[in-house]
Amino acid sequence: MQAIADLFPGSAHVRDIGLATADDDDVWSYAATHDFAIVSKDADFHQRSFLFGHPPKVIWVRLGNCSTADVIALLRMRARDILAFDSDPGGSFLELR
Repeated sequence: MQAIADLFPGSAHVRDIGLATADDDDVWSYAATHDFAIVSKDADFHQRSFLFGHPPKVIWVRLGNCSTADVIALLRMRARDILAFDSDPGGSFLELR
């Protein structure tokens, strides 16, 4: 994902890896297998995080109805927190507002 590649190299959107129409199980499995964290506004991934733990790690974006630019701005603003979460071996869930 170009908009955040400088901060999070190797990031990918589900549509970029052929999972645009995949169900949550497939996205979860892909992320776990390929060492991705899931960044989503979907509460279902929040619930999966508590049920199954990690991997994958889950970052839940709590912005309500907003633009992609708003999500990108939040990820950029909270980059330090996201990187610390990613490097924490015990962390499985991070909520961003």
